[in-house]
Amino acid sequence: MAAQPTKAADAVLTPAMPVPDIAAELHALASSSSSPAPCARAGAAAAARPPPLVVIGHRGKGMNALASPADERIRGDVRENTLRSFNDAAASHPAVAFVEFDVQVTKDGCPVIFHDNFIYTEENGEITGKRVTDLHLDEFLSCGPQRNQSKAGKPLHRKLKDGRILKWDVRAEDPLCKLREAFDGVDRRVGFNVELKFDDDLVYTEEKLTGVLQAVLKVVFEHADGRPIIFSSFQPDAARLIRRLQDKYPVYFLTNGGTQVYADPRRNSLEEAVRLCVEGGLQGIVSEVRAVLRRPAAVARIKQDAGLSLMTYGQLNNVPEVVYVQHLMGVDGVIVDLVREIAEAASAFSAAAAAREPSSEGCGEAERSSETAAAGTTPSFSPREMSFLLRLIPELVQ
Repeated sequence: MAAQPTKAADAVLTPAMPVPDIAAELHALASSSSSPAPCARAGAAAAARPPPLVVIGHRGKGMNALASPADERIRGDVRENTLRSFNDAAASHPAVAFVEFDVQVTKDGCPVIFHDNFIYTEENGEITGKRVTDLHLDEFLSCGPQRNQSKAGKPLHRKLKDGRILKWDVRAEDPLCKLREAFDGVDRRVGFNVELKFDDDLVYTEEKLTGVLQAVLKVVFEHADGRPIIFSSFQPDAARLIRRLQDKYPVYFLTNGGTQVYADPRRNSLEEAVRLCVEGGLQGIVSEVRAVLRRPAAVARIKQDAGLSLMTYGQLNNVPEVVYVQHLMGVDGVIVDLVREIAEAASAFSAAAAAREPSSEGCGEAERSSETAAAGTTPSFSPREMSFLLRLIPELVQ
């Protein structure tokens, strides 16, 4: 049953700012606006062209998939959810507009950046796991590499979904960090997609959720200093509640869209995600990409009918062709692990679309030359080919 916000939640100071048009903000971040072409055909092409696609670095420069030896690029280039990972993502390509990361709150009330619910360390030859939210800040920061190199941190391990516990080795190390450190130490060019992390195996009271969210908001309000922020969460009540606690930053609901089944029905379909967002005044949905590819018609219902922004995440977002199809479908942004590769591809999509637009001088000749220049840069599909692709992709996903 959904928790209802109480007076304790309403007591948080909320900045008196209008609800932003997040889709418009994302598009503005991706590219600067351009003047409409005088040529009528150019204006029509510009109106039909999908807006630029926003690229968001997953946990910075990509997650550490320890069990993916087939692709070393996502196995462990740089430690995920660290300052180095965020800055490497920002430096990898100008099209990277945001970095996504996971925030939890320690037992003594400090927001820290870490994905897994449990952190596994080795001490005296024994591997032990503790829930991150049961640790005090100093215990959490004692794990892994240390900023003070004269100190030795506890070696990090990671428990996989199949139960194996592996040594968490990466090529480029960096210490674990607090949320505040990210605001101080990460390139101000990029925005933050702050995922509010909660454990699916725990039941949270409204009071508990409120306390966690207030701790996060305190850091954000004190240190954001104009940086673009997006909040997101798989926890339906947390997503609704943080929307009630503040109206300065957009809130997105994260969903698997039915690719996995949960006890809470609000998490089991795109339709339920839309209902939650509309009822709770949220600005958008972040869906597992397979849910969108299996049902392309859902994009129009989410964006046009419900007026929501739509972004996606998932391993298929590391495939440029899949990202391009989403771009044509109207998806606003993609969260990716292969940050540089996908950012380059997304830039090529926009450049090729712009090149195909005729100019005001000699529209026909300019159109022919721009099409030649764009050839080989990115695929170009006719409406019939696009229709075929949209029918085919669900089969490929299966």
